[in-house]
Amino acid sequence: MFKEKIEMIISDITKILPEDLNVMKDDIEKNLRATLDAAFSKMDLVTREEFDIQASLLSRTREKLEGLQEKLSALEEQLEKNNPDS
Repeated sequence: MFKEKIEMIISDITKILPEDLNVMKDDIEKNLRATLDAAFSKMDLVTREEFDIQASLLSRTREKLEGLQEKLSALEEQLEKNNPDS
């Protein structure tokens, strides 16, 4: 996926190059590719699919946590009712 984006960016940039730079087009593409590869590899990027999966997992975990918090509160209330002097 990232490779496709890099190729699209390189293609867009080389399309807008002035005609006199077409001679150096291959060198420019290689340098752009290397620069973009290096920049993207330094970033801790995830795909949209991975992000959506993690967001869904986090949502389910929050729901479970809220349910457990409610149960704990109910148990604490019940315990207080059964042992009022504690």
